[in-house]
Amino acid sequence: MSDRHVVVGAGPVGRHVAALLAERGSEVVVVTRSGTDVGLLGVRSVQADASDVEQLTRAVEGADVLYNCANPGDYTTWDTVWPPLASSLLESARRTGAVYAITGNLYPYGPVDVPMTEELPDAATDHKGVLRARLWADALAAHRAGEVRAVEVRGSDYVGPGVGANGHVTRQLPTARRGKRAWVIGDPDQPHSFTDVLDVARILVAAAEDGSAHGRVWHVPSNPPRSQRQALTEVLAAGGLPPVAVSAIPRAVLRLGGLVVPMLREIGELSYQWTRPYVLDDSASRAHFGLAPTPWEDVCRRTLGSGMAPAAI
Repeated sequence: MSDRHVVVGAGPVGRHVAALLAERGSEVVVVTRSGTDVGLLGVRSVQADASDVEQLTRAVEGADVLYNCANPGDYTTWDTVWPPLASSLLESARRTGAVYAITGNLYPYGPVDVPMTEELPDAATDHKGVLRARLWADALAAHRAGEVRAVEVRGSDYVGPGVGANGHVTRQLPTARRGKRAWVIGDPDQPHSFTDVLDVARILVAAAEDGSAHGRVWHVPSNPPRSQRQALTEVLAAGGLPPVAVSAIPRAVLRLGGLVVPMLREIGELSYQWTRPYVLDDSASRAHFGLAPTPWEDVCRRTLGSGMAPAAI
């Protein structure tokens, strides 16, 4: 074992993975399109197009683990960006023998009426959920064929440092800090699981290095669900700030906006996550890895504070 690790993507999860590995003394390489230095001690940045299998394979050669922490933020590009990127990542793992550790999400399950366990089928009908389900199915098929060693971890909506405008809670903070009303998607009072990006990184590293964990999905240990109203109120309270009014964006506004703004249409496809309880069951991963989520009070402080800034994927 060389203890060399390659992280594709320098968003909040990728940066936390890189930081955890570097802190313990591992050799860490972060691959992004720009190659910009991520500013983490002991972490080397490399410029490469991760969707180009030849470029990526050169970066991964000799690595023990290849971490897929990419997260194209623009939903409207997923159908064109993800297939070649995922194909390149999988093929690079196949060629180099690196463990392939994937940062997934809950979209593949689609609308649910029960707490989500890893045993639920990937039954999404929207194109983003279907796409993410297919990417995992391809990796799992390669794993079962003995071509790679693959594992995927899935968390709910992100909170924590660096999440910024991509998070349903964090995107409210700039105006909420000023006491302004928060406008949210769906029902502000439905219970919803939130996942700290640090906990995603912790279980991704643990799953990658545990051979008995490979070949399946694991849920990220996450705190008990909160409503959007509760979560925002508690994050603000972590900094001594008062609560703000929280209102639902009218469905008609989302629907009409989606006719002219493609990103709103994409977000509207996922609105089912906010109109009913959306709860992640992490009991299997807690039992297997012995990991618990970061205490909620700490999550709130981390989310409100400056923390690590987001970076390019």
